[in-house]
Amino acid sequence: MIFDHVSLPVSDFEKSKAFYVATLAPLGVSIQYEESAETTGTTAFVGFGTDQGPEFWIGGIMKEPRNMSHVAFRARDRKTVDAFHAAALAAGGQDNGAPGLRPHYGEHYYGAFILDPDGVNIEAVCHDPQG
Repeated sequence: MIFDHVSLPVSDFEKSKAFYVATLAPLGVSIQYEESAETTGTTAFVGFGTDQGPEFWIGGIMKEPRNMSHVAFRARDRKTVDAFHAAALAAGGQDNGAPGLRPHYGEHYYGAFILDPDGVNIEAVCHDPQG
């Protein structure tokens, strides 16, 4: 599996949230994580998934123009996350979050974020507690 999760921007967060709650329920997919605009300081997000955690995210449009598409690639270990970040910077990507633990996403969530040439937020993430 190469993807860890994917995020899509939506124009009407509450309408889209209700749509995906209803649409994904027959697939056994439900809300696993949610953040309000007050918490993020930008826009609300909701992550859908199974008991293994969120894999499909939606979020409202930011106040300032920005590409809100997001793709997270699964990395085998933390060294690989670090290498991804370094390689992306060397290839002209813009840092959007240095490699490190992000316990608010999960106890062992180790990720790094880069904006690609079009401003898409790409990420590498490792969930292995051993690193």
